[in-house]
Amino acid sequence: MPLNIGATDRLIGLVAGVILLAVAIFAGPGGIWPWLIGAVGLVALATAAFRYCPLYTLLGINTCGLQR
Repeated sequence: MPLNIGATDRLIGLVAGVILLAVAIFAGPGGIWPWLIGAVGLVALATAAFRYCPLYTLLGINTCGLQR
């Protein structure tokens, strides 16, 4: 897996993922929305952790700056 997430995108993903997970947790168990928000938060955290985004690959975006 080539790296395609840069430092700024990684920081934004980490912050957004933590915020979305907190919203999902504190929203309570009612309905589907907390689950969807939590899933988006987990995806944001995973892309930040692995520094790879499949959507970036499909769109041809690379903010990493490293070429491997």
